[in-house]
Amino acid sequence: MSDRDAGGTGDTGAEAAGEPAGGNPPVRRLSDWDAERLHGLAAAHETPLYVQDLDRVRENCERLLAAFPDADVRYAVKAHTGRAVLEAVRDAGLDAECASAGELDRALVAGFDGSRLHYTAVNPPARDLDHAAGVAAGEPGITVTVGAVDTLDRLAERGYDGRVCVRVNPGVGAGHHEKVTTGGAAKFGIPYDRAADAAREAAERFDLVGIHAHAGSGIDPDQLDSHRELVARMGELARDLADPDAAGDGDAAASADPIALEYVDVGGGFGVPYEEDAPPLDLPAVAAATREAVAPLPEDTDLAIEPGRYVVADAGVLLTRVNTVKPTPDETVVGVDAGMTDLLRPAMYDAYHPIRNLGGGRARDGGDAPSVAEREATPVTVAGPICETGDTLCKDRALADPARGDLLAVGVAGAYGYEMASQYNSRPRPAEVALDDGTATIARRRETLGDLLTVERGADPDGDDRPEGDR
Repeated sequence: MSDRDAGGTGDTGAEAAGEPAGGNPPVRRLSDWDAERLHGLAAAHETPLYVQDLDRVRENCERLLAAFPDADVRYAVKAHTGRAVLEAVRDAGLDAECASAGELDRALVAGFDGSRLHYTAVNPPARDLDHAAGVAAGEPGITVTVGAVDTLDRLAERGYDGRVCVRVNPGVGAGHHEKVTTGGAAKFGIPYDRAADAAREAAERFDLVGIHAHAGSGIDPDQLDSHRELVARMGELARDLADPDAAGDGDAAASADPIALEYVDVGGGFGVPYEEDAPPLDLPAVAAATREAVAPLPEDTDLAIEPGRYVVADAGVLLTRVNTVKPTPDETVVGVDAGMTDLLRPAMYDAYHPIRNLGGGRARDGGDAPSVAEREATPVTVAGPICETGDTLCKDRALADPARGDLLAVGVAGAYGYEMASQYNSRPRPAEVALDDGTATIARRRETLGDLLTVERGADPDGDDRPEGDR
């Protein structure tokens, strides 16, 4: 077996984990990617290189729509903003949930119209609200979600009088890391005990169409109780707004007018398995539990969800090349050309990503290294080129003994991979290739050293950057 075939035949990771073969499996494992194809992409486009499979993005959208057939399904754009991905999501029938002015523009360019745009900013800067109000003037169907009462004033000051959703802090959070557990953090949303009053104020001044809450990101099967509690609280709030007399919140609430909402948005955060042996999320069971917890919703009020990671995570891999292998008394450090500027999650969240050695490197004597199938699994630390101790993709991970020039594939990298990439250490960001029905196209070109200078005053990456008088 050649290096490029290693791991590409036999049982797939999905089958090994007891998942259904064929069709639309609930998770795509790193071992399911064709090694020969990844070698070819790395040779054609160099590394580091992101690869995003649009067919898999569409499959994930289809699974969500099948599990939540009566819900409004909105893609959380922040997970991956590439135009190719957004166009695939748009065509699959999902709306776009945007957390910034930039994401609004990306969604518009990708072909979403205002009726499919939901602007859910956190503490939006003035220029972002200016931009959103300007977009709404041309796209009146857009919905703006507010997470603070004074944001209503800020919108009114900008002449906005359109569709509004109130974000609620339910006091319940979940997620794969404390930094992404949003449901209980004061930064996000209006406290639950004040949410009804805020919604009534919004209804007096704008077209209030919904209420919204989000538990966190990367919710796994062990945290579904917290998710159900959040959903139940949002259902209760919707019923209280629709029937103030039954709310029992005192005379002020009982005298309020009923508010008919279009939807109750319970967020997304559906987790995906990063570890090779972790089971996939039972999405149909989650959907059933969500519907049960939120019910009964008032008449003509729909359920809405906004998954991001679930749509794109297992549709992407990061390819990186081994440039040095350094044995030390304590560990073997494998240096690669991708680091925390390309994939931040391991450094920022101590996140696990599966890594597969696809081989193809050179032996110390200059000849071809043995096939990965012939190498022993060796515990290694995979480290990037950034001048930071935390710049590692994994520690003490058993990989087929790496050799210089080997190609490594980092799996489940389609969500928050390229999106969190940076130019720290003045490193250009990587290229990204989109696979669409087997055809590979450049979705985002590789940045150049000249690109690093384009935002600086007087910089000309294609010419002489010295002031004219000094030339």
